[in-house]
Amino acid sequence: MVFYRKYRPQKIDELDNSEVREKLTAFLAKKSSIHALLFTGPKGLGKTSAARIVAKAVNCEKLRQKSKGKSQKSVLEPCNKCAQCVSITNGTNIDVLEIDGASNRGIDEIRDLREKVRLSPAGAHKKIYIIDEVHMLTTEAFNALLKTLEEPPNHVVFILCTTEPHKVPATIVSRCFHIVFKRATMDELIRSFLRIAKQEKISIDKDALSAISDLSDGSFRDGVKILEEIHSGIGNRKITKEIVEKKFQISNLSSYISGMFRLLTEKDVKGSLEMVGKMTEQGIDMKFFLEQLILKMHELLLINVGVVKDKEPEASLSLDEIKELTELFVRASSQLKFAVLPQMPLEMAIVEWCIGAEVAHENFPVRNAGKNLPEIPKSDGANANRENFVSFPRQDIFAQLIAKVKPHNHSAAGLLRGCILKNFDGKKLEIEAKFKFHKEKLEDVRVRTLIEKVIEEITGKKVKMSVLLRG
Repeated sequence: MVFYRKYRPQKIDELDNSEVREKLTAFLAKKSSIHALLFTGPKGLGKTSAARIVAKAVNCEKLRQKSKGKSQKSVLEPCNKCAQCVSITNGTNIDVLEIDGASNRGIDEIRDLREKVRLSPAGAHKKIYIIDEVHMLTTEAFNALLKTLEEPPNHVVFILCTTEPHKVPATIVSRCFHIVFKRATMDELIRSFLRIAKQEKISIDKDALSAISDLSDGSFRDGVKILEEIHSGIGNRKITKEIVEKKFQISNLSSYISGMFRLLTEKDVKGSLEMVGKMTEQGIDMKFFLEQLILKMHELLLINVGVVKDKEPEASLSLDEIKELTELFVRASSQLKFAVLPQMPLEMAIVEWCIGAEVAHENFPVRNAGKNLPEIPKSDGANANRENFVSFPRQDIFAQLIAKVKPHNHSAAGLLRGCILKNFDGKKLEIEAKFKFHKEKLEDVRVRTLIEKVIEEITGKKVKMSVLLRG
């Protein structure tokens, strides 16, 4: 079992977020009529784990009190041994229901829930409904849920979890005990890593713990995954800062950040793309690199408006340029999960920034592909006029091709964006790829069939595609 599941917190004291521990302690100590909790915050911070701990603490058959430090503050911790605790941990307790808000978002599902809520628990003290991603509910479903929250049965507790609290109606929020799960601090992350390292007998030094926490982006789950990945790669050896840096190629990351910034201020597209290629060869994590670039732009924004003083003056960007470049980086970061090649979104952002949207569209169609473009003339059969295809702007055809391929295959559309339309005469489509890997992927039977089918839909004629490798 992977670490983050194996070492999921099972009691309040094991939650690594100190503020969450305090608020849950306050909630459980009240023993009052609070019947709904709202857990909000980014993914990987322990919202679902905390919800299960509450379910156990409310239903534990052998609830015990523990003293906490010098304050002797009483804390209600689940025993994790009784039948209720064990079944909740295993996910087999019929009185503790975990519901995916994305899959059960309609009013019919919530109405069904309202009917079942009236039934008494089968064996537990209270029925617990954990609704994950609750922001996905429809307006009608929220209204139906609100009626239950206004007059809930005494035997029910709702725990609503979401990564997007702004989408939860204020009427729902006002009826919940709200706990915000903030991004983990370095101390909290290290606490989590040390808890696991102790159980797994992993030897790790202080600097390595700090380096892993820097890579975690404030997420316990992401940090634990990184710890496990490093440990599985080196076996029983001690994890040092040098090992972490070598694994994630971050020792010279600051020089790449400053170098990329200099090249972008000079709008040196060739130099910037060559640097991306070099980082790719070295195995640098593009997600982490983009995050660092965005942090750099945030720093420049604060310097530009006078909030922070520039300690080491660099080539300046105007406020509008900072805004545009930041938007490109943010968009590239959001596209990473769909990218066949992790470096491609950054490459597209660089091309658009350095060359400009119009030129980039002509050579690397990356923005608004397929929007507001004239329709491509279609063939009326064997006697179609071949001039239709020769005279019509080829890049418009290519842009429409990308736009129509995307709904069927995001990866194929991404590959096409990284290529150039070399030639199209109405019968044959020649695409030029920059990398051998791109060429091989586009020549895959399924991808080739899709592209040829889409171009036939656009032009009305059967077209053969060939992929060339840029010399």
